[in-house]
Amino acid sequence: MKLNRLLYLLLLSLMSCQNYHLDQVNYEHPIAYQPEVYVCYKTNQPLIIDGKLDEAIWRKTLPTNDFMDIQGDLKPKPVFRSNVKMLWDDDYFYFGAYMEEPHIWAKLTERDAVIFYDNDFEIFLDPDGDTHNYYEFEMNALNTVWDLLLLRPYREDGAPKVLDSWDIQGLKSAVHINGTLNNPMDIDSFWTVEVAIPWKVLEEMTPRNYMPKDSVQWRVNFSRVNWQMDFSDGTYEKQKDENGKRLPEENWVWSPQGYIAMHAPETWGLVQFSEIIAGQGEVEFYHSPNEKIKWALRQLYYQQRQYFNKNKRYADNLKYLTLPIVALENYQFEPKLLMTFKGYELIAKSVDGKGNWILQEDGKIKLDTD
Repeated sequence: MKLNRLLYLLLLSLMSCQNYHLDQVNYEHPIAYQPEVYVCYKTNQPLIIDGKLDEAIWRKTLPTNDFMDIQGDLKPKPVFRSNVKMLWDDDYFYFGAYMEEPHIWAKLTERDAVIFYDNDFEIFLDPDGDTHNYYEFEMNALNTVWDLLLLRPYREDGAPKVLDSWDIQGLKSAVHINGTLNNPMDIDSFWTVEVAIPWKVLEEMTPRNYMPKDSVQWRVNFSRVNWQMDFSDGTYEKQKDENGKRLPEENWVWSPQGYIAMHAPETWGLVQFSEIIAGQGEVEFYHSPNEKIKWALRQLYYQQRQYFNKNKRYADNLKYLTLPIVALENYQFEPKLLMTFKGYELIAKSVDGKGNWILQEDGKIKLDTD
């Protein structure tokens, strides 16, 4: 009997080890996590929003790095250049975008139409970086705009996600075209857009301080949708494959996601605001070590999603997940997993040890200093 019991316990142990290996998940992001960064300086003069970007203060302002494919280095570089300049003052957040384009076209004229059905320019803002309650703005070469507010990314369960009826009160936008609009018979050069978003309109979803201060950083990204076109009978038509199916659009962005999904705010770029007037000095971008901790928690969140898809429940023990390596001096990444009524919380100490980063099952992340 004792021998049978020992064999039985051994079998249970082997089964446990086997299940452990079968259930354990890992996550590897498609591309290296290297969000783009930008220092946004102030303007001490009012800007004329005409789309031309020819004011002296714009000429003193450096652009972002050129856009990449949304999948980063996994895809070839875009065939046309795009970049953005940013400025701010006490009233507005300003954006000036340059887009190289030999055939400039647009069809949509109704506000809040799905603008990316045309070639377009898009702005995404997540002021507090929690990946929830963020803003999206799109415009085409006719200066037709679509502005909306998202309560959470599309990947998250629950409704509502999108407030499509939300409008940017006091918005200013304009387009300048170096070429001719909707004329396939000639070759255009580029189009530029200028956008001014009032700080006040961001108040509801940025409760602590909707207007940035010196050195504050926001999650920001930009996208440019580009369709492959045919030119016939004096009109533009989207290209189709041999089966008559419309070819997919190209997605070119400032800070790439690694996959075709723009709504992953944790992969967006970081914009740091400075009180320095553009052209009158420079400040270094501060790379916060807390971003590495947040990204490590995010990888565990991705793993939890994989685990849930496989097992129809979240892992209740970190042994089923693969802990990411966080290379920070004088810091040990020792996350905790707390199961809750809704799902779970992933918790890790901040770099200074004065608070905890908490990432919930719905993807929202926050710093708890209580």
